[in-house]
Amino acid sequence: MSHASWIKRVGAALIDLLVAAAFVVLAYVLDGPVVVAPSLDSRTGQVVPGQPSGGGVVYWTVLLVGLAVVGHHRWVLAGDTGFSWGRRVLGVKLVDADTGRTVGAGRAFLRDLAHLVDAVICYLGFLFPLWDAKRQTIADKLVKTVVIEA
Repeated sequence: MSHASWIKRVGAALIDLLVAAAFVVLAYVLDGPVVVAPSLDSRTGQVVPGQPSGGGVVYWTVLLVGLAVVGHHRWVLAGDTGFSWGRRVLGVKLVDADTGRTVGAGRAFLRDLAHLVDAVICYLGFLFPLWDAKRQTIADKLVKTVVIEA
């Protein structure tokens, strides 16, 4: 089992992030929140700052569809196959650290959740693969996964 390089892992994560970001951008373009311009209070003569108006139904629908699509791919399909969009493009696969088998949707979700630990310590956990023997992040260590060359 050959462990994936840090640069391939980062590249795969960026591709997955771009897919997720596309839904956010689409939601904003179609029906995003708008900030109303400041106005003058006729009673006091003071400037009243503009208030944001929330996104509409289309905005929230696109965000929820995006979450469902990205979640299904990152957790369900990636849990079953080991591949997210980015991992497939870069030829790396998420597997169980001990058996080399795919991890299932639950562990794929828990791994993404555990990335909060990688982030909360000044993102240092994401750099662990640079010096770790198995090239694991802290999240990988917590849920016992590795990313390997496919």
